[in-house]
Amino acid sequence: MNLHELLKRNFEFSSFRGEQEEILRKVWANENLLALMPTGMGKSLCFQFPAKIRDGLVIVISPLIALMQDQVLKAKDLGISATCLNSAITRDEREQRQERLARGDYKLLYVTPERFRKPEFLKAIEGRKIQLLAVDEAHCISQWGHDFRPDYSRVGEFRELLGNPPTIALTATATPEVQKDILKKLNIPDAEIISAGIERPNLSLNVHDVYGIDEKIRAIVALRHQHSGTAIVYVSLIQTLKKISSDLRRLGVQHLVYHGDLSPQDRKRNQKTFISEEAPLMIATPAFGLGIDKPNVRLLIHAEMPSTVESYFQEVGRAGRDGLESSCHLLYDQDDVSIQMEFLKWSHPEPEFIRKVYHLIDENRLRVNQEKFDFLREQMNFRNRRDFRVEAAVSILERWGCLNKSDDPFPFACVHEPTDEQFALENGPQILRAQNSKLLEMVRWSTQEVECRMNYVYKYFGHEHEAPCGKCDWCVGNQK
Repeated sequence: MNLHELLKRNFEFSSFRGEQEEILRKVWANENLLALMPTGMGKSLCFQFPAKIRDGLVIVISPLIALMQDQVLKAKDLGISATCLNSAITRDEREQRQERLARGDYKLLYVTPERFRKPEFLKAIEGRKIQLLAVDEAHCISQWGHDFRPDYSRVGEFRELLGNPPTIALTATATPEVQKDILKKLNIPDAEIISAGIERPNLSLNVHDVYGIDEKIRAIVALRHQHSGTAIVYVSLIQTLKKISSDLRRLGVQHLVYHGDLSPQDRKRNQKTFISEEAPLMIATPAFGLGIDKPNVRLLIHAEMPSTVESYFQEVGRAGRDGLESSCHLLYDQDDVSIQMEFLKWSHPEPEFIRKVYHLIDENRLRVNQEKFDFLREQMNFRNRRDFRVEAAVSILERWGCLNKSDDPFPFACVHEPTDEQFALENGPQILRAQNSKLLEMVRWSTQEVECRMNYVYKYFGHEHEAPCGKCDWCVGNQK
């Protein structure tokens, strides 16, 4: 089978990139594997290629609902009959797509892992030949991964339900421990691991000790003056983002913003402007950048510390995708560590808290529609503006299928009460311990003064490098 010929005939590419060919040879031979591919290395081709060329259905399990529609459109542009099923589509649309799926109309299907709990979904695919199961963002399977999703830990069971089809797990960042855990949970412990490498020799990583928001804003302005090209500033908290944006506006620094409080239309418009302008500055929460491929980001600043080395490296990986020199800066304020610790604590509410939120929504529909999250917060009796347990509880209930997206002013409808099995699977205290140890590793990286910053990251992901990068603040400081 000449994969190069098939590529030229069916896609607009003259050659494969990185490890794509090696991965596709394994897929063609129906072998299971784990592929470690940095963001922007073309992992979508690894499942689009067989979907377009071979018979049968390719199922892609993904947690990124916000990106699914975009991925479906890209697949359709390539001439692949594709669709997605998730909680964001209406019931009528979902039923229609499931009917077409059962008829064999689609060759590529994007789903969230939660969909496998729905009998009507399993019925729609029971007669289909599954030629490939692709597990995207596979680090979500592992409790030791940086973005663990309990439903992902059951993907091995779902794979069994599908008759154990050939499986490819894909992720950009996974430590050796997480890699082993992914394969174990998928019941393919002996599968080959293909790594496209994580080397980013064109990035310089720098950490600046700062204290307070004013120092951060001064640093952002100074760095922007030094780097006039495309720039992104990442901020974890929306309230901090708004403060930075308002101060930059006051100082006459032109910029765009992207965060969850903006309307979908405003987010889309700002995203389009960012892609079309020559050298924009974007102030955003980390959700910005997923699926956005602007290759010439020259400056990337973290105004607040990410909670894991994995998240940090994934986010700086959005800089310099064209291979040219790019500068990455973390503004490290010790207070940010306690903010991240609070973040982690609030994102794992107690079972009783989650149950109570569900009952409040179920029994007070009118009030919830009028006052939305404010009503729920007030009823749960807390005043701490950083306590977002209610939002976390609603997000967990939606993930479990206890709430479904709706067109009501409060956009969630009750489906069923959370079950004891769901709480047991979530295992909040153990996940919290794992996440706290990840945060500690990020603090260590930010405060260490004994080795090249880039080599520290490589070592964390199981890649040993002898030569220092020569560009990070540690290397530059030790060359003098």
